[in-house]
Amino acid sequence: MIKYTIRRLIQAIPTFFGITIFSYLLMAAAPGGPVAALTFSPRTTPQQRQIIAARLGVNDPLPVQYLRWLLGDDWMRWDSDGDGVADQSFLLPLDADGDGEPEPPGDGRGILRGDFGRSFFYRRPVIDMLGERVAATLELGASALLLGLIVGVPIGIFAAVRKGRWFDNLTRILAVVFNAIPIFWLGLILLLIFGSWLGWLPMGNRCPPSLSAPCPPIWGRIEYLILPTFVLATGTIAIYSRYMRASMLDVMSQDYMRTAQAKGLSGRTVWFRHGARNALIPLATFLGPQITGLLSGAAITETIFSWPGLGRFAVQAVIAQDYPIVMTVVIVGAIATMFGYILSDILYAVIDPRIRFD
Repeated sequence: MIKYTIRRLIQAIPTFFGITIFSYLLMAAAPGGPVAALTFSPRTTPQQRQIIAARLGVNDPLPVQYLRWLLGDDWMRWDSDGDGVADQSFLLPLDADGDGEPEPPGDGRGILRGDFGRSFFYRRPVIDMLGERVAATLELGASALLLGLIVGVPIGIFAAVRKGRWFDNLTRILAVVFNAIPIFWLGLILLLIFGSWLGWLPMGNRCPPSLSAPCPPIWGRIEYLILPTFVLATGTIAIYSRYMRASMLDVMSQDYMRTAQAKGLSGRTVWFRHGARNALIPLATFLGPQITGLLSGAAITETIFSWPGLGRFAVQAVIAQDYPIVMTVVIVGAIATMFGYILSDILYAVIDPRIRFD
């Protein structure tokens, strides 16, 4: 298993670079740009726009921008005459903004050296801003995943045991309904009912992200977590219940299940101890990617419920075309996806000891 995991990690390296190249090209091809967003005022002159574009580095060729984002820019220029000013460069123009003086050396070290740059709009390090919001996303995603497992897996087991009865038919209908309802529509309807009409639950405005002023304990703000957790978990419950039902039906037809029943074991022991463990094996194949799916679905849920997490933060960055934030979120999502698939393989072997990846 260790050798297999190491081999998968090595194979993930070219995948990672392919994702970064494709994402950077796609982001650069988007209409508009950060300069247009920053200089929305009609009073801004073309010369001012050119200076802002030069300082942001978005007017350089795409290969130069990508290399600067990946490896940093401190290695691109040097001080040839010893006057303390970088006056030689083999990739960047010396006088980028046309002010008659060479640009100072950049302080970016690139993502491969742990520097994700500074936001174009907030003027803060991107990694600090993500660190303030990752806890909210993990809180929401973990709650939704836990709720999906706790509710979806038992529903699938009981639906398989009571195949063709009213419980099985009802859960199948509800699974189709909740899987088909868009997340944004369900979230708005629940906000309208429980937030506006009944006033039982808040309509958002969870404590803002801040490392200096942390939020109260989770039990002190549980009311803010109920609606977004339910909305984000509905699809997970529907998927897990259907997969678990199909897998459980296949397991119940095996000889060892009939042998366990013939020995006089209780139905609960046969279903959960002998059948459920083997029925969980197919679920392990998409449990890892499901974690990443919760992060992507959280972008819509966080926007609706004003949840201060990575999803809402990424949506705002895409609208503003804040390149450093967008690319950092892409990197986080790519790494989470690759580790998710590796985690699925590991869980596959943990649930079934007979499986080996040698």
